[in-house]
Amino acid sequence: MLADRYGLGLSTTSPAARDAYVEASELALTFYPGALPAYDTAIAADPGFALAHAGKAQVLMREGNVAAARSALVAAREMTGGLSDRETSHIALFDLASTGQTDAAIATVYKHLATWPLDALVISIAANPNGLLAASGRIGQKHQIAELMDSIAPHYGDDYWFLSYHAMALSEDGRLAEARPKIERSVARNPKNAHAAHGFAHVCYESGEPDTARAFLLPWLARYPRDGFFYGHLSWHLSLVELALGNWAEAQLLYRDAIKLDRHSGGPQQKMSDGCAFLWRSELAGHPRDAAAWRAMSDYAKAALPQPGNGLADLHVILAQAVSGDDAALDLRARRMEEMAAAGRYPSGSYLPTLARGVAAFERGDFAAAIDALAPLAGQNERIGGSRAQHDLIEFTLLKAYLAADRVEEARRLLGGRRPGASSVPVSGVAAVQ
Repeated sequence: MLADRYGLGLSTTSPAARDAYVEASELALTFYPGALPAYDTAIAADPGFALAHAGKAQVLMREGNVAAARSALVAAREMTGGLSDRETSHIALFDLASTGQTDAAIATVYKHLATWPLDALVISIAANPNGLLAASGRIGQKHQIAELMDSIAPHYGDDYWFLSYHAMALSEDGRLAEARPKIERSVARNPKNAHAAHGFAHVCYESGEPDTARAFLLPWLARYPRDGFFYGHLSWHLSLVELALGNWAEAQLLYRDAIKLDRHSGGPQQKMSDGCAFLWRSELAGHPRDAAAWRAMSDYAKAALPQPGNGLADLHVILAQAVSGDDAALDLRARRMEEMAAAGRYPSGSYLPTLARGVAAFERGDFAAAIDALAPLAGQNERIGGSRAQHDLIEFTLLKAYLAADRVEEARRLLGGRRPGASSVPVSGVAAVQ
């Protein structure tokens, strides 16, 4: 039987289809361009190759092409006759994940990986900071992801791709001393892996090393294709570095070159998150508002993300609606999230509707009301998925509210409870309480 890069059997008798599938999966795992054409090559060589259709669906979904992703997944499901148990489970898991059946999908992940730990594509949708476990709405999911990666690490040895995922999980769990050598080894073994570059940026952020991150990301991005899915997001990471270092002009250039809507290389959710996060964090740092950019983000949210669904993206839609003064849209989204949560279809529950009220109060200058809404949410940020670097936006907003309300001791307590070693706090006025 033909097999993939990790030795897992594939239900195709076509060597050409197998080779194209292996290439496509490698590109999908490393976030390099070309995965979709390679999956299409595999399908052309063997139209009945179910896993090629499933892999194509995964890439289309992360790019925001939901209709095409569902079509590809339907094709995969229609070809499950005669597949191995592993391939059948693989496709069933993708189906559960794509239809929002998060709890069932997570249960399937654990069962699947207990039997087939070398199924890297399953790990890639389950264990990344915006993956299935992160979208569970559960407190403690970062630790759960790290434990999962620890449990399957012996099966991968020194595999460069797994090292990058494992390091990222350890970094998010606060285990930086373990994460550092793994991410350095991953980058050394294969620099052409956007997940390794991403993991390196996060390790530097959590370790408070902006200069190291800048020295790495500048030349790495110069070699990474502009249409690579992570070009925009890694440029956002670099923009945080520039903000932390006080390099406002460089941060603005990065925004205009790779983060703003018409320049970002990612899907709709990533465009929304990175664009709004840069604009909001810039203002927290004391830089002027870009009203036109905020209007563009608000308009984009209406067109591309009209309904709530992904917690991290919804956070940034809320920011755009608050800044644009669209109180009706903000209230409608908050009520829709509450309805979905009551029906068990919004994993983070009441967290984001409450946060929406806090953000709206912050934007209108009612800092006491903002604090009343945001302070009780402290410690729950992981309920929306995403990384700790992304959660800092929420923490920095509460800090700015304390400073604006002249609640100095509360600001000091917030700073004192911040995780050790993490990046600096680019919030205007913070120096007075440090």
